[in-house]
Amino acid sequence: MSNLLSQASLRNPVPTAGGEIAAAELDRLTPSVRPAEKPRGYQRWRSLLFLHWPLPPEQLRPLVPAELSLDLHDEMAYLGIVLFAMEGVRHRWWPEPFSMQFLEANVRTYVHHKETPGIYFLSLDANSRLATWGARTFWSLPYHHARMKMSAGEEETTYSIQRSRSGPHLRARYRVGEMLGASEPGTLEHFLLERYWLFTPHRGQLCKAQVHHRPYLAEQATLLEFEGQLGTAAGLHQLGGDPPLVHFVEGVDTEVFRLQTA
Repeated sequence: MSNLLSQASLRNPVPTAGGEIAAAELDRLTPSVRPAEKPRGYQRWRSLLFLHWPLPPEQLRPLVPAELSLDLHDEMAYLGIVLFAMEGVRHRWWPEPFSMQFLEANVRTYVHHKETPGIYFLSLDANSRLATWGARTFWSLPYHHARMKMSAGEEETTYSIQRSRSGPHLRARYRVGEMLGASEPGTLEHFLLERYWLFTPHRGQLCKAQVHHRPYLAEQATLLEFEGQLGTAAGLHQLGGDPPLVHFVEGVDTEVFRLQTA
C-alpha cells in the first residue's frame, strides 16, 4: 500500500503532462467535509459488500463521458460492484414512517472532474420501482428494476440479483472477517471506499451531487461464491474471475445534498 500522503500534497494538486491532474495529488480530504447547506434527503446504507477489479484504463475509458477523467491508482482504473441494503430513504420533508427500504447494487468506476474525485455509475439496480423511477427521472441515474434478495445467516450472507428485463444476474456468498477500521489517506482502501461525490449527465449537462457520512469502518470479507453478469451488461465484456479486492462495511447514515452543475 502507498504511504500516508502529506497534507500538503493532498491539498495542492499539480498538473501532469497532457493537462491531467495526477491522481495521487487530488484533494481527497475536502470531499468528506459536510457542506453547510441543508441536505435534500436521508438514507441509511447497511451491510455493504464492496467488490473491486483493477483494469487497464483503456477498457473503462469508452464507458465514461469525455468530460470526466478516469481516477487511477498506480496507473490502474478500477471497476467496483457494491451490494447493500437501503433503509430510511426519504426526502428531508418526508416523515420517517413514510421512508423507503430496498436493496441496491451499483456498478461504478472512479473519476475526477475539476480536481474533485468521485464516482461514475455504469448501472444501478434496485428492487423498488418507485426508487428506480425517481432516480431516473430526477437525477438521470441509470437504474434498473430487479428481483433482489439478501439472506444473512450466522456466518454467511447471500446476495442475489435478477434484472427484470435485460436478464443479467448476480449471486454472491460471503463471510465477514477481521475489522480493518477507517482507511488511511493514501492507501488503496481509501482510494476505493472514501468517495463523496457522484457525477451524472443530466438534461444535457454534467452534474454532480455530494453525500456525507462518517468514514467507513471496513472489515475484511471472503467471497465463498461469486457469479455475475452486471459488469458485462455495463459494457465490460473482458471482465472475468472473482474480484481480488473484497471489503465489508456494516453501515453508515447518509445525508444527500442537491444535484448541481459540475
